[in-house]
Amino acid sequence: MRAFVLNKYKELLQEVDVPEPGVGEHDVLVQVKAAGLNQLDEKIRQGEFKQVLPYRLPLILGNDLAGVVVGVGAKVRSFKPGDEVFARPDKDRIGTFAEQIAVAEADLAIKPASISMDEAGSLPLVALTAWQALVERGKVGPGQKVLIHAGAGGVGSIAIQLAKYLGAAVATTVSAGNADFVRELGADVVIDYRTEDFAEILHGYDLVLDSLGGENLERSLKVLKPGGKAIGISGPPDPGFAQELGANAVLKGAVALISAGIRRKARRLGVTYEFLFMRANGSQLREIAALIDAGEIRPVVGRVVPFDQTPDVLAELDKGGVRGKTVVSH
Repeated sequence: MRAFVLNKYKELLQEVDVPEPGVGEHDVLVQVKAAGLNQLDEKIRQGEFKQVLPYRLPLILGNDLAGVVVGVGAKVRSFKPGDEVFARPDKDRIGTFAEQIAVAEADLAIKPASISMDEAGSLPLVALTAWQALVERGKVGPGQKVLIHAGAGGVGSIAIQLAKYLGAAVATTVSAGNADFVRELGADVVIDYRTEDFAEILHGYDLVLDSLGGENLERSLKVLKPGGKAIGISGPPDPGFAQELGANAVLKGAVALISAGIRRKARRLGVTYEFLFMRANGSQLREIAALIDAGEIRPVVGRVVPFDQTPDVLAELDKGGVRGKTVVSH
């Protein structure tokens, strides 16, 4: 089958012919119809995560999929051939830039009935990121104030809608051209990051979801009220992440050092910082699918490209300019 493979960090993906995936007894074989492109894919391609996610190359990239079940393992009970599904495969079993992929039954969910394959393919990674940040870790509820950076992007556009559904007041940072767009998604306060300083304007927030890192993350700590929390999805990784990975003592120490500065600054301000590397979760995807079919959340697909264009479009992802997600369609 056709697949796009990373042979060497920082090089473009190469199209190769690879064997069809093996299917374990708890696996579901899916014919991929659409795959979202994510910043995570590009960061892996650039080698940014090789210390903490030591993938063995060559590697089929891709972290999002929507498709059709074509086979199931002997012990699979929840899916059958012909089912339309979507998923973010486990981090150790990525590879959606291919014609087929075997996904663990526990990581898969039935596709929302009200949306297209391309829209479903855009969702799993960003929707699970938003869910795990806002629901699982942030425990966001009515009356709380949430700042979501880069609100017009893949994670931001879903997180704004989810935060509003949970009852929060939402602020976001975007360029002026995206202000009306994020207001339509539900943002209450919209800050033009090019002309306005969010850290001077916003105060007393319960949660910040930061996808930019660096100085933006540091300044985000200042908008939090005492006891508030900043969740970063671009890093730096923290000791909790190393624990999740089951890292050895050396790696745990290195990861703790990487995030020591930001955690120290957070402590001084009476707030906390956590790194979130979202995980695959089929049951959470089912809850998200129900919200989509109920009209509470809508996917935002800014661009759909043919499968053949995967390498070039992935390499251009950092240039931005696309609202929501870019999706590769078969």
